[in-house]
Amino acid sequence: MPKVVSARRPQSKPKLGQHFLDSEASAVRIVDALGDVSQSTVLEIGPGRGILTSLLVKRTRRLIAVELDRVLAAQLRLKFGMSRNVEIIEADVLAIDFDSLFGPKPGLGRPGIDLKPQAVKVVGNLPYYITSDILLRLFEFSKYFESLVIMVQREVAERISAEPGSRDYGMLSATAQLFARVENLFTLPPGAFVPPPKVHSTVLRLTIEPQQEKLGVAGDGFIDFLRLSFGQKRKTLWNNLKTNYAGPDLKRALAAAEVKPTARAETLSLEESAAVYRALRDLHSRS
Repeated sequence: MPKVVSARRPQSKPKLGQHFLDSEASAVRIVDALGDVSQSTVLEIGPGRGILTSLLVKRTRRLIAVELDRVLAAQLRLKFGMSRNVEIIEADVLAIDFDSLFGPKPGLGRPGIDLKPQAVKVVGNLPYYITSDILLRLFEFSKYFESLVIMVQREVAERISAEPGSRDYGMLSATAQLFARVENLFTLPPGAFVPPPKVHSTVLRLTIEPQQEKLGVAGDGFIDFLRLSFGQKRKTLWNNLKTNYAGPDLKRALAAAEVKPTARAETLSLEESAAVYRALRDLHSRS
């Protein structure tokens, strides 16, 4: 059993907001989007009543389903209790210790041999109010994951896949695209769920392709820099960054990156943001 920091979220959070997928055809499309999983481990987030689980159990080598709702988790254990390749974990996915779950196990390898973790595929219908939190958690442990096929509120999907310069481009867009190649697969109407939500839902596929090495920002605080850059959406990049960087350094870094002080974070590509960050980092290292 993986280490879990806390199995339940505070009661002040909204009720789980469960809208269960009720379209078998849509479930097949979602599972198909994972590709061949016959030799794969799949992590299913929020299996609910198990419409995806029922398909995955027939296709995967190993299936780990993480369900927060105690009653649903118990029902899933009863339903799939005879399936040896399925493990139902009642927990908050934000509290799962992925190192414990997917990392190398002590004693399984020979001394001096580094066993590379097997890449895991992720699938799930993410609760709207913690979609960003779940994605950031998965990205934090991206070394374990190969791809994510996720269903999210359509407006959130538009933010995740937004291009720089568009109205929807922001911190979530930049972070997702820093870690993965994003594909918008298809959108489902409210009628595909029970009870029907008030919004459409979009299925995305995120193929994990971290860009930090390529951008020259690996191993340091680029995520914090992005968070600062997007801190106040209406403010210019200069005004957001000046809270942490001295004016002269900021002026030199922006000039070196060929970025105007009046630019806003949402207009910059990842390459341009990385260029500003590298220039500031270099100035700081020389001071």
